[in-house]
Amino acid sequence: MTVVNLLKSRFILVLFILAFLILAAAMGQQNQTDNKPEQIDRLLSPLVLEPEPGLAALVIKDGRVFFERTYGITDLRSRQPITSQTNFRLASVSKQFTATAIMLLIRDGKLSYDTRLTDVFPAFPEYGQAITIRHLLQHTSGLPNYEDLMPLYDGTQPVEEVQISDDQVLSLLQQQRAGQFEPGSRWAYSNSGYVLLGLAVAKISGQPFSEFLRQRIFTPLGMINTLAYVRGKNEVPNRAYGHTKKDNHWVETDQSPTSATLGDGGIYSSLADLAKWDEALRQHTLLTEAELQLALTPVEVAGKGPEEPDGTAAAYGFGWFLNPWQGHQRMWHYGETRGFRTAIQRFPKDRLTIIILANRSDLDARDLSLRIARLILNDSQDLRSAGVRAQQGTR
Repeated sequence: MTVVNLLKSRFILVLFILAFLILAAAMGQQNQTDNKPEQIDRLLSPLVLEPEPGLAALVIKDGRVFFERTYGITDLRSRQPITSQTNFRLASVSKQFTATAIMLLIRDGKLSYDTRLTDVFPAFPEYGQAITIRHLLQHTSGLPNYEDLMPLYDGTQPVEEVQISDDQVLSLLQQQRAGQFEPGSRWAYSNSGYVLLGLAVAKISGQPFSEFLRQRIFTPLGMINTLAYVRGKNEVPNRAYGHTKKDNHWVETDQSPTSATLGDGGIYSSLADLAKWDEALRQHTLLTEAELQLALTPVEVAGKGPEEPDGTAAAYGFGWFLNPWQGHQRMWHYGETRGFRTAIQRFPKDRLTIIILANRSDLDARDLSLRIARLILNDSQDLRSAGVRAQQGTR
């Protein structure tokens, strides 16, 4: 055998070994992927006993439903099982829809990111002159927390009768003479800011915030059962009610004094509709890629920056947290209100979305969504590593 033929034979052998290693890694990955729905179910199913309030979970990978399962019941009265059509109160996951509504008005030329709060609400006191729409979107406005300004609820009246409205939030903020800090100088999570954003949408568009959402976002995307709930004005179809466990018994805890505000957390939606929302984000159906990139640009401040719920450093855009997780690019948010816990985790480069909706207060939706992400993304990383090791073996 000549030297040339020997080198050719060795080269072919190396290519064969490389192909074998990649194929083996891919087959191993496929086997692991096939088991993932079962592993996710084993993670979630022990959390919910039947019949009790529960959760709904959705995993979308590469644009397709990878895992979808529901557990438990919508409420203790009807004992209807939770389904993919069940609507949960999203709480602060609502903020991404409020931000989108504002961005659509900016596209329409009716607002700008530099529009001042006093331009929208001329009666707002002087400290609002330095607050812009951008500050409100990014939680850098310095507005006082309306929750701290409300009278304490003593429980003597039905909670629905004493709930604060969006207009009452505006009134409370107008009674103040200063913000908590200079707008743009630091970051502080602000439900007040997002309530005002919802009111701004209503005032600038000339229609109720809930109707603007329906006409400009939900209906165009086919999210026909998603809505901003206004008591006495509309009804939530397929509604899940919030619950809390007290003395080892479940109690319905669906409403609080702050449950009637809209822009900061008043939207109800389901797995089925949120899958359509995820598709719209992925395909840039509603917002162009350039427009969405503005929402995904982290805010920069000289002072204290964004934080996760546990106080660790984070990043924030318009209605989305943006800090990566274990090296994976991410856009995410969580929601927490009386009786509900929600989370959405999107990993755009990994083409992975995880949504958890729970109508009980003892589950950590954010933690559960990340535990699912770990199950899926670690295997993807293992496959990439196997391919790198195979290539290195040819050198």
